[in-house]
Amino acid sequence: MEESSYSNLATSHLLGSVPAVVNEEKKASYEVPEANMQNFPPNNGIGGGSGRGYQTLRAPTEGFEQQPANNWKGLFSISSYSQYFNVDTDVVINRLMSSFYPSGGDFFSKIDANPDLYGLIWITTTLVFMLASFGNCATYLMQKHTDGTTSWSFDVSYVNVAACGIYGYAIVVPMAFYFLLQYLGSNASLIRFWCMWGYSLSIFILSAFVLLIPVEILRWIIILVAGTASACFVALNLRSYIEGNDLTIMVVAAFLLQMALAIFIKVWFFP
Repeated sequence: MEESSYSNLATSHLLGSVPAVVNEEKKASYEVPEANMQNFPPNNGIGGGSGRGYQTLRAPTEGFEQQPANNWKGLFSISSYSQYFNVDTDVVINRLMSSFYPSGGDFFSKIDANPDLYGLIWITTTLVFMLASFGNCATYLMQKHTDGTTSWSFDVSYVNVAACGIYGYAIVVPMAFYFLLQYLGSNASLIRFWCMWGYSLSIFILSAFVLLIPVEILRWIIILVAGTASACFVALNLRSYIEGNDLTIMVVAAFLLQMALAIFIKVWFFP
């Protein structure tokens, strides 16, 4: 019985190994469903401004817009003053060289497009530290030159006096001229005044090196020459700035104030 059942099997395809039987009908097939894109209308604030549509993202710099300096909020915003520090090395060197040639009187025309406060801060800070350090060195050299037996000590008060004197002069004096010219009806720019007075102090940085020479008469000659050059730079440029107005007394006052600063530097730091 069993032998007859086996003999009925088809053996035409059995020629060695038996291939695996694959049922193609039972193949599992999976198709990825297509994504349905839905467009939501923008939220235009209809119905109390709390719609369920998407909201447009604001620009990330929208909250950091520069406040104008003439606005009272801009006076206390650091970003409103960033434009006055947008200068490169070539521009600063060119303006420094212009301050050493006071006869030109065209400094305001050079800074008209881009006045900076970088020169004011950099020059005054450098001058403060140089007057404090070189002033002490000068007193040491002068003391050793006259009497080498006495002891010498570093005078820390030079730093305080230099900071108060130089920073106060570079900030208060231009402000005083600005408000006075505004009161007299003349057009003035405080940023340009700060820029010009800041660069006018650069010549005192160079003179501080030479004032280390322990010869009193030579020190007076050096500081008077430096003071005259700085005073002429301020006076001539101020005269060209307020040209057309009879304000000669302002030019003379600026010249005398600059000379007073030079004498103050000599008497206090290089006695």
